[in-house]
Amino acid sequence: MLSMVGYAVGLGNVWRFPYLTYKHGGGAFLIPYTIMLAVAGIPLFFLESSLGQFASQGPINVWRVVPILQGVGVTMVLVSTLVSIYYNVIIAYSLFYLFASFQFPLPWSCVAWYGENCTASPQVCTNVTMSVNESLLALNSSMNSDNCTQPSALSLPGRSPSEQYWDERVLLRTPSMAETGPVVWHLALCLLLAWILVGAALYKGIKSSGKVVYFTATFPYVVLLILLIQGAIQEGARNGIEYYIGTQSNLSKLSEAEVWKDAASQIFFSLSIAWGGVTALSSYNKFHNNCFQDAIVVCVTNCATSIFAGFAIFSILGHMAHVYNKPVDEVVASGFGLAFIAYPDALSQLPVAPLWSILFFFMLLTLGLDSQFAGIEVIATCLQDAFPTFFKTRRSMVTVGVCVLLFLLGLPCITGAGIYWVTLIDHFCSGWVLLFAGLLELIGLSYIYGLNRFIKDIEMMIGRKSTTFWLWWRACWFFISPVVILVILIWSLYTFEPPTYGGVAYPDWGVSLGWSMTAFCLIWIPIVAAWKVANSSGSLWQRVKAACRPAEEWGPFLECHRGERYSDEQRHWRTKSVEIHSDVFIISNNNTRL
Repeated sequence: MLSMVGYAVGLGNVWRFPYLTYKHGGGAFLIPYTIMLAVAGIPLFFLESSLGQFASQGPINVWRVVPILQGVGVTMVLVSTLVSIYYNVIIAYSLFYLFASFQFPLPWSCVAWYGENCTASPQVCTNVTMSVNESLLALNSSMNSDNCTQPSALSLPGRSPSEQYWDERVLLRTPSMAETGPVVWHLALCLLLAWILVGAALYKGIKSSGKVVYFTATFPYVVLLILLIQGAIQEGARNGIEYYIGTQSNLSKLSEAEVWKDAASQIFFSLSIAWGGVTALSSYNKFHNNCFQDAIVVCVTNCATSIFAGFAIFSILGHMAHVYNKPVDEVVASGFGLAFIAYPDALSQLPVAPLWSILFFFMLLTLGLDSQFAGIEVIATCLQDAFPTFFKTRRSMVTVGVCVLLFLLGLPCITGAGIYWVTLIDHFCSGWVLLFAGLLELIGLSYIYGLNRFIKDIEMMIGRKSTTFWLWWRACWFFISPVVILVILIWSLYTFEPPTYGGVAYPDWGVSLGWSMTAFCLIWIPIVAAWKVANSSGSLWQRVKAACRPAEEWGPFLECHRGERYSDEQRHWRTKSVEIHSDVFIISNNNTRL
């Protein structure tokens, strides 16, 4: 149980959730977030964990249950691949801050940024350049001129040292995505180290990486509690908390489709719904494991952690708003960098600041690695399932190869325009694709395979349950969840606006590239469906019906678990030698995870 909590609680809770909450009106975002947890998050997590545990297969082979939708599994693996590319970039940021924390004072602190004459409050400096009669006059001014002795050449009004450090020292951010700039070598080295850590931990499979989960699952709560206490005692913290859960929340945001889309995508992202992680990891469970209990505990713990992290970061934002005399929603630019601005700002004000900074960024590192292990395991497992003869004895080679390839694909994300690429991938691959895959999961199991049959499969694992017990899950799987997801999909696509980062709009070719990534992930669904129909026999309708029926290999992997519902006549498929079929999407695989 603790290992599942450790897997579920990741960077999405401490980094992605706060910036989405800040972007969408503070506490107003908690309303759609909680609703999506109840009507989509928990039901789909329960569904996926049950499916993977029942069949003991990965996200592609598990779709033997509805072969015509096996392309959904391919989509999930592609999403895992793209998310893993930028997820390790976030880990690289954490590594850079971790190494930078071995300095006193911290390099993003007021003293380090502005000089020894800086007071305890971060200064607000600006450079003003104006042209008068074709002559250039540079005027350096300070809102606290007696304290700010070394204003940065790139400072903007009201920007904290931590925000300037993020943009000007860490990212070396260019003005737009169109200006790529060179590779940022300190980030490239951190990215390389991140992939070495992932590859080393997974060299012998995901079970070897689980040995540290007892530490990674509990340590983050200690650090977040320290940050919450530190933030709560700062002047102005109350304003931040009120923006988070009180009267300053911008409830008008609830009328925007993007808020609901991001709430759903955050639930899917943090719980790893619809990108294969839940299915892959649950396939390692014992057949009679209580997957229902796991689903409830993991989902509630995951979302409670996100909300807890929100209290920590918004108390800090309230203090920053007080220092800079700004509204909370204007204190920093919303975006991926929020956690790398507000958290470091608070850490720099703690006694023995480097110690707490080291602990915090080590926490981010462990959180990121814990979730990244699962993403890479999804990719490696599916490759092994697809080509068992070649990869059965070459598991380590698969893992190393995947890590090297994804490192190379991640290099554009650590150029001067890298943060724009990271935001682009997140916007187009962690939203609509996940929602669409989740919708097809529900349609496939509820309407094609049959909800009654699926419930009987679950009861083979967890025992018979009353009709009352299944009432809510039936309602969600059959009607509520698919309708809610469909409405959000249509509404958000209809009201689509191109993404921005830090107020900078993306070029048209950047937006087109984002849509191309979305299409690349989804195109395999109709391709695989057409392949399944084409390889069936009979009329077109008969072929479609045949592609919708469970494959004869479908069912519990071990014979002792198949029972009366899965007859002995299907036993022969597991006794055959491992072979590659012409249909690479249905593979005989003798390699059990149990």
